[in-house]
Amino acid sequence: MKNLFLSSFILLSFAIFAQEKDFHLPKANSEFADKKYADAEAEYRISLSNNPKKSISAYNLGNAIYKQNNNSEALFSYENAIKNATERPQKHSAFHNSGNIYMKEKNYSAAVEAYKNALRNNPNDEETRYNFALAKKMLKNNPPKKDKKKDKKDKKKDDKKKDDKKDKKNDKKEDKKKDDKKDGDQKDKNDPKNNQDGQPKPKPGGIQKERVQNLLDAVNNEEKKVQDKVNAKKVKGKPIQTEKDW
Repeated sequence: MKNLFLSSFILLSFAIFAQEKDFHLPKANSEFADKKYADAEAEYRISLSNNPKKSISAYNLGNAIYKQNNNSEALFSYENAIKNATERPQKHSAFHNSGNIYMKEKNYSAAVEAYKNALRNNPNDEETRYNFALAKKMLKNNPPKKDKKKDKKDKKKDDKKKDDKKDKKNDKKEDKKKDDKKDGDQKDKNDPKNNQDGQPKPKPGGIQKERVQNLLDAVNNEEKKVQDKVNAKKVKGKPIQTEKDW
C-alpha cells in the first residue's frame, strides 16, 4: 500500500514553482514536511482562500487532510484541484490520490475510474499503472454488492406502477360499461316499442291478440243470437199441418 500514496509527496515538492508572493504556501509546505499536518492544513486553507482557483493549494490541502484520516474532506480537495488544474501533471496527481482514497475505502470501481483518469493525464507513470492493475484485480475479486434496500424499494415502486396501471385499466373498463349501459338505456327509452315503464307498447292502431279474440267471440255470439231469432221466426210462421179433408 506504500506505492499507493507516493504521489502525495511528489507533487508537494513541485509546489515551490507556484509560490509567487504567497507566503502561506511555503510555510504550509514546511509544516507538512515536519509532519505538523494540522498546522499545514491551516496555512493551506489561508493560501486557498486568497486564491480559490490555485490547484496546488487545493491538492496539498487534500494531502494534509488525508494525513489526518479525513478521507471525505481530502477527496473534496482533490476534486477541487482537478477542476482548477491547468496542467496534466497536477490533474494526474490529484486523480492518483483520489484513487488511493477509494482503494482505502474499498470502493474499487471508483478507484479504477480515478486511476484510469490519472493515466490519461500521464500514461507513463508506473506507480499509477500498478495501482490501476491492483484496483481492477480487487474489483474482480470483490464485485459491488447489490443494495437490497434499494432493490426492495425499486420493486415496490415497480409494483405500485403496475397496480396503478391495472387500476386505470379497470377504471376504463368500468367507465366503458357505464357508457354502454347508458347508451343502452337511452336506446331502450327512445325505442317506440317500449314505454317509460319498460313495458312493450302496442303497435300504433293495433289491437292486442287477446282483445281481438274477445271481439271475435262477441261477434260470433251476436251472429248466433241473430240466427237463433231468425230460426225461431221461421218455426213460428210455418202452418200447422192438419188432417186431410176426405
